[in-house]
Amino acid sequence: MRRDLPYALSGLTLGVLLFANAVIAPDAAPVRVVDVALIVVMAAAVAVCRRYPVVALIAVTAAMLGLHLRVHAGVAAAFPVLGAVYVAAWRGHRLVTALASVVFLGGFLARDISVAPAGRPGQQIVERSALLLGWFVAANVAGLVARQRRAYLEQVEQRAVEAERTREEMALRRAGEERLRIARDLHDSLTHSISVIKVQAGIALHLARKHGEEPSATLLAIQEASSAAMRELRSTLDVLRSPSAADCVGLARVDELAERTRAAGVPVQVTVTGERRDLPAEVDQAGYRVVQEALTNVARHAGPATARITVEYAPATLTVSVIDDGQASSVRPVTPGVGLRGMRERVTGLGGVLNAAARDDGGFAVRATFPLDGPA
Repeated sequence: MRRDLPYALSGLTLGVLLFANAVIAPDAAPVRVVDVALIVVMAAAVAVCRRYPVVALIAVTAAMLGLHLRVHAGVAAAFPVLGAVYVAAWRGHRLVTALASVVFLGGFLARDISVAPAGRPGQQIVERSALLLGWFVAANVAGLVARQRRAYLEQVEQRAVEAERTREEMALRRAGEERLRIARDLHDSLTHSISVIKVQAGIALHLARKHGEEPSATLLAIQEASSAAMRELRSTLDVLRSPSAADCVGLARVDELAERTRAAGVPVQVTVTGERRDLPAEVDQAGYRVVQEALTNVARHAGPATARITVEYAPATLTVSVIDDGQASSVRPVTPGVGLRGMRERVTGLGGVLNAAARDDGGFAVRATFPLDGPA
């Protein structure tokens, strides 16, 4: 409706001008009720000519031709027809616009000739007919040019969309190729190395049991860690090869992390507060990875220590923390390594906040807070 408002205002303005011209023109006949009705029909047709260009053009042409035949409104009667011709040509109805132009010009000229003095039509009729002919040709041509311009702009826009889609497809293809390359490199290097570790640990366990000895906890932890590493590496390779595959890790598997860390000789306590609920997949995976990396750092750097994992579910946030009582001290600041940088990138990439620092009373604390209702 808002797009039709300019047409409605144009029809109303043309109606007022035609009525005023018919009233004050010296050679016009008296305006009657039928003439007013013709002006109203014209205004209504102009108001809807955007949606119904052919019907509006026929109605405007008939109404203005009838008004001119009855009142002799003059050139002013051609203005609404010119506008309707332009709109219809712009919408692609070339044959209808040409016929309407010919009909109106023929009727207009016939009316002028019929009321002209006997003998010759007169120079004024010739000049007015030539002027109207030029206007109608211009209206038809302008409508066709506007249509061609619109078609050209739509084509340019479509080409831009196609080019953008092509660029996106190329980028996705290159990303897919890069993922496959990384997957191959990981498979060829890490998979082999971890498999060797797992096999050697298994052989050591077998030999220990064969000689009647109880396998050490460290050896059992090595075998369990290598098996877990193989499982996670295969999962990572599946994700790299198939981006749509979901990563199976999440906070539901924190107990497994704690158990593996205990097997490595680090006592771990797990505390969950709040009501467990479904989390966004990215947040769930990032929380798991933060706990995993923090426990890895405890096992590698904390020395003899215990660790405490806390998972806090709040209405708008999720907080995971890993605190140990190891060798770290606030007097000797910890230099962030690749693991801490990776944790920070994971957390901040989801709009969260990561705090990782040595504690005043000894040990190290990692605390990550994720927003669950939008960026923090």
